[in-house]
Amino acid sequence: MKTCGPYQISTFNFGMFRLDGGAMFGSVPKNLWSKSIPADQDNCISLATRCLVLRGNGKVAIIDVGMGEKWSEKQRSIYGVANTEETSWPITREEVTDVILTHLHFDHAGGITRYLEDSTLVPSFPNAQIHLQKSHWEYAHNPSLKDKASYISENIAPLSSLPLLLHDGPTEILPSVWAHPVHGHTKGQQWIEVRGNERSILVTTDVVPTSHHIPLPYHMGYDLCAETILREKEAFLEFALRGNHILFFEHDPEIEAVTVTKNDKGQFTVSEKIVLG
Repeated sequence: MKTCGPYQISTFNFGMFRLDGGAMFGSVPKNLWSKSIPADQDNCISLATRCLVLRGNGKVAIIDVGMGEKWSEKQRSIYGVANTEETSWPITREEVTDVILTHLHFDHAGGITRYLEDSTLVPSFPNAQIHLQKSHWEYAHNPSLKDKASYISENIAPLSSLPLLLHDGPTEILPSVWAHPVHGHTKGQQWIEVRGNERSILVTTDVVPTSHHIPLPYHMGYDLCAETILREKEAFLEFALRGNHILFFEHDPEIEAVTVTKNDKGQFTVSEKIVLG
């Protein structure tokens, strides 16, 4: 198990799902993006819901919670939901002290609640403090038509009665764990920095959802504002490059983490592939 700052670091994948490849790469033509990540017969690409686990300072913190199990058979078929069995998780629900949600889209926050056998909706991590940006919490209650479908009431409404800590801007959520709000993908999303002694681990969330999205023009059609996400993404990658920081991907189906460099054309690209788990 690796360490970063005061924490032991591990990772695991809550499960796989799929989304339309064209939507995942926006204006980039399929004959370009499909060279690095293949699409299925429905033009969808396979995506992970990978989680970073931090242990230290008396805390067991996880960053994002996957899709969860609150899906109908029709929805499971549409999104290709294939979750990891709980018996394979490296954590127990009860030991988690903090859940840091980057944002409340269903593929990041769907696992925050679950149904018991009697259909009672309960918190998935009953002893956890939940961390979220205040601006995002407000936006999630009145999202735009563009991303309204990504906000599901079963994931959002119960949070009002749970230990929810709303942060307002850049914040040290836990010792050496910083939240940085960004607004291009959706208002009030936060990417997470776990500060180490020499370099940090940056949880990219949907600023850079996979290693295939590192080139600046490769961003999602799902993003709320293309101009904003491109500006935020460039600043994020420049920060990663200056510090030789590690980018941790939640959605990449194969590559867990990388460092970045620039090629001879001045374009961002993968420098080194890294396994954290």
